[in-house]
This record gives sequence, C-alpha cells and structure tokens, in this order.
Amino acid sequence: MHSNHSEPGRYHLLLTSHGQPVQHGWWNSETIARGKLARWVGAYGTMPGGRITLTDEDTDRVLQTWPDEN
Repeated sequence: MHSNHSEPGRYHLLLTSHGQPVQHGWWNSETIARGKLARWVGAYGTMPGGRITLTDEDTDRVLQTWPDEN
C-alpha cells in the first residue's frame, strides 16, 4: 500500500517576518530550492521584516539567506 505521507526534502526554505515563521517549503533538489528562493524573494520581498533562509537539513548548514547578511 502506497502512503501519501513522505519525508520532507533535504533543502528547507523558511520565510519569516520579524522572526515569526510565515511559510516553509522542502525540496529534494538544491537547484529547485534555490529557484523557489528566487521566486519567494519576488513574491514576498517587500514583506516588512521579511527574511528567507535556505538550509541543507542533512548538514544543518545555511546555504543562502535573503536579504544577504553583510
């Protein structure tokens, strides 16, 4: 029997506003996750206090943040 439940993907996108989670997404492909990050910046980039983080869940390493940390 096939289960509709699957494990989340390796690459996790998190959108927060003023530190509060707004939206999450998980993908198995880093390329797809990075593409989604770019789309999220376009869709949510004007959100007050908005921040988007892409994390590799297997290594717990942050791969990219928006806006960039300098």
